[in-house]
Amino acid sequence: MGEAFSLALQLVTSGNADLYEIVGLSLRVSLSATMFACLIGLPVGAWMAISRFRGRGAVLVLMNALMGLPPVVVGLLVYLHLSRSGPLGFLGLLYTPSAMIIAQTILIAPIVAALSRQVLEDLHTEYAEQFRSLCLSRVQTITALLWDARYSLLTVGLAGFGRAVAEVGAVMIVGGNIDHLTRVMTTAIALETSKGDLALALALGLVLLVIALGVNAAVQSLRMSARRQAYV
Repeated sequence: MGEAFSLALQLVTSGNADLYEIVGLSLRVSLSATMFACLIGLPVGAWMAISRFRGRGAVLVLMNALMGLPPVVVGLLVYLHLSRSGPLGFLGLLYTPSAMIIAQTILIAPIVAALSRQVLEDLHTEYAEQFRSLCLSRVQTITALLWDARYSLLTVGLAGFGRAVAEVGAVMIVGGNIDHLTRVMTTAIALETSKGDLALALALGLVLLVIALGVNAAVQSLRMSARRQAYV
């Protein structure tokens, strides 16, 4: 075990090309998925935060339930749609980074929507009378809420990114774990462990842990910044 850790540290510090190619693809896929999930989830969360309609409770239950979507089920559904016999097979996206981005976006968009809805609903409750006095339209209200809650929403985005970068089931199914094409950190760790190449698996695991710690540190920093802004 000690030798494996030593080799893993050497791979990380020596700038191993294969390792950093895998890390780079992982970050590109996860950041892209997070961006698309925020573009979808934030408006949905904001609309749900300020809207009142019959059946809203059922929609909220569904939103919260979708936060726990099984990754392998999402991967299977995306696979069926992108396979040659599927409705989107003509796009030729299966076993490409694009397919992995689609799967991760579907997984984390409900998380972004549900968490942002809670943040924005609490803020809307606080400012509801002021918004009514200013006679703001729904779009203006949503814009004001999104801007005022920007620090908290960045935290939501980071939470989505943390979920995406640690995903393995869905990206394994739709990406195929192809070397130099769709192999990301989580799938590479699973593969290298099964092959007995613990050095590369540990090196990737160390990088993944550093990323996770960095995301948590960023979340904490944003929370502290939000509190300072509130006091000001």
